Amino acid sequence: MTVAAAELAAERRALSGKLRRAERRRTWKAFALVLPLLAFLLLVFVIPLGGVLYYSIANPEVVTILPRVSAALDGWDGEALPDEAAYAALAEDARAGYAARSLPKVALRLNYEVSGFRSLLMRTGRKARGLEAPYKPAMIAADPRWGELIYWRTLKANAQPYTFHYLLQAADLDLQWDGSVQRAPPDKRIFIDNLLRTLWIAFVVTAWCLVLGYPVAYMIAAAPPQRARLLILLVLLPFWTSLLVRTAAWVILLQKAGVVNDALLWLRLVDAPLQLIFNRIGVYVAMVHILLPFMILPVYSVMKGIPGDHVRAAASLGATPARAFLSVYFPQTVPGVAAGCLLVFVIALGFYITPALVGGGSDQMLAHLIAQYATTTANWGLAGALAVLLLACIAVLYPLYQRFAGPGGMRFG
Repeated sequence: MTVAAAELAAERRALSGKLRRAERRRTWKAFALVLPLLAFLLLVFVIPLGGVLYYSIANPEVVTILPRVSAALDGWDGEALPDEAAYAALAEDARAGYAARSLPKVALRLNYEVSGFRSLLMRTGRKARGLEAPYKPAMIAADPRWGELIYWRTLKANAQPYTFHYLLQAADLDLQWDGSVQRAPPDKRIFIDNLLRTLWIAFVVTAWCLVLGYPVAYMIAAAPPQRARLLILLVLLPFWTSLLVRTAAWVILLQKAGVVNDALLWLRLVDAPLQLIFNRIGVYVAMVHILLPFMILPVYSVMKGIPGDHVRAAASLGATPARAFLSVYFPQTVPGVAAGCLLVFVIALGFYITPALVGGGSDQMLAHLIAQYATTTANWGLAGALAVLLLACIAVLYPLYQRFAGPGGMRFG
């Protein structure tokens, strides 16, 4: 190799090294720019979703607060009452838990499984200091419920750090002490019915938002720029008022002595005031009003990018207005329609305040049960499982969105 060739190769290596260093610097700069967004997504979405998933399967109370009896029941077959060692372990755990004031936590957890378990365990904790061997007859004498298998089987079933009990309960199923799964009793099958009601309300609201929002979006897209800006401002105006205020306004408007009934009576369209509030009608009206902008804006954004020459070209080729709309214009708006429907449907699934204020007892959605279990009964496991149920429904929607809005989606004509 000549000296010139060696120098050229060295220059190429140096230049290649500089290019790699410059590329790394650009990569790190780009990463630094998106780092705040990644931190925001981690704090606002990933960690909360992880917490929901954890609470839906977490079951640490029994194994951490009653460790001795959990170990003693590990080899128990559940067919007859456990031996003396299990009773002695329970007495020791109850004594220690009562002294450490941790017993109420596990008592509340077990009470979700069997009503009355809380009072039984707390009573045992108070009397545990005075119990002496042999513990089995002493504990049964102190409270005869310790002679029933159901309480011991419940202890054994929950003597593990994780459980599918909450997720199965959210699907109206019961996890038995031996690991088998059975359908919940009829009086406890409330979650699937509530989920179906939630899905139906969200579907109806989405359909009405599409029926009302599509023409509005078309009118804005076809309007002159100055008028379009005014119409967009009117669409965005409700965002300046809080959700609670808008819902409360509908309570006033739809009540029997409200503006809507007064107008119907004045126009002589009805003979008596209609029941428009505290029922499904009020829920639909209020939710459609609140969610309509979320349908109009995505559809409008897509319509604005559609050239008007397309429809005129179809008409010049002999297509009727309806044919031109269905074959040329509407297929181009499908991505906006799909995005608007997905956005409205997902938001509607989590509605809580509006159905609570304008709906009746049979109009409450799944978010109402989640809030009730999280705040009233402090059953975070079931609240998390119900949230996972909603999350699963939302996850199913994404492939449908890809089917209709992605490449090779819907075709008409």
